[in-house]
Amino acid sequence: MSTTRQKRVIPGTTIFDGDQARKGYALNKMCFSFNSADNRAEFLKDKEGYCAKFHLTPEQTEAVLSLNVLKMIAAGGNAYFLAKLGGIFGLDMQDIGAQQTGMTKEAFKAKLVEAGKN
Repeated sequence: MSTTRQKRVIPGTTIFDGDQARKGYALNKMCFSFNSADNRAEFLKDKEGYCAKFHLTPEQTEAVLSLNVLKMIAAGGNAYFLAKLGGIFGLDMQDIGAQQTGMTKEAFKAKLVEAGKN
């Protein structure tokens, strides 16, 4: 019996699996640190330096500095940890969902309402 595991592929979607968790460990750890108000303030004073403190890759740092959620997810970010980063800038999960789907926040919210009716 083969123990080879086949990765699930969903076109246009980054699956958060063990490989992505390992890839994004530093990024997610940094985002978790934002539970502390002192850490949020430190990040806002020197975003690039704060990323370096957690040893983010250049790809992760660029994604964070540009607030590009899709790039952060591709770099191993988990949406729930990324929400902590988004919260610093007043973004909520609907903002993140809208960015992931390429929709406006209003269109994304309408889609959620419609989906809830079904």
